[in-house]
Amino acid sequence: MTLAEAARSLGSSWSSVLLDARVRAQLRDEIRRVQLDVGTTTLFVTHDQEEALAMADRVGVMSAGRLQQLATPVELYNRPRTAFVAEFVGLTNRLAGVVDNAETTVLGTRLPLLEGSATSGDATVFVRPESVQVTPRDDGNGRVLSVSFLGSLCRIHTRLADGAEVLAQVSNTEGANLAAGTPVQVSIRPTPVLATSGRKPDNIN
Repeated sequence: MTLAEAARSLGSSWSSVLLDARVRAQLRDEIRRVQLDVGTTTLFVTHDQEEALAMADRVGVMSAGRLQQLATPVELYNRPRTAFVAEFVGLTNRLAGVVDNAETTVLGTRLPLLEGSATSGDATVFVRPESVQVTPRDDGNGRVLSVSFLGSLCRIHTRLADGAEVLAQVSNTEGANLAAGTPVQVSIRPTPVLATSGRKPDNIN
């Protein structure tokens, strides 16, 4: 078996093996190094998004036998072209917005729209948790429901005054100042977002 064949063999089977998280990451990085050293095109089929984004030059997302988007990992995550890709790849908030003049307004912030977005009217806006800011504030627009400590990061689950739930991902330093029940101001950083026509129930995927 050649080195390229070994890499392809590992790439198609190792995901199903139960491995320690650190060993898994090291093996993934080693497979990626071999791919780059050998320079052989490899088709890697996986249901693990972290593996796909970490190992591939280009990632294809399929649904019901149709290719939804083929792009670099960075473009796929930051610039999804369909609602399916926005919700399937990574965590996403679905928030209500209004589209006007190639922008949408969400929680009082004007956000630029990605290609493929709705052109006007009420919309569902897909916002990544890392684009959400949560600031302690007694007269804020929401409250913290829970805080999950993830080492260098914290995930903050909040509920707005209108009942909508919003997930934020912040540094552990920012998360240290928050606890369940803390009144907060939830806002959105002005990063490009995908917006689709109509409004779906507020949810986190």
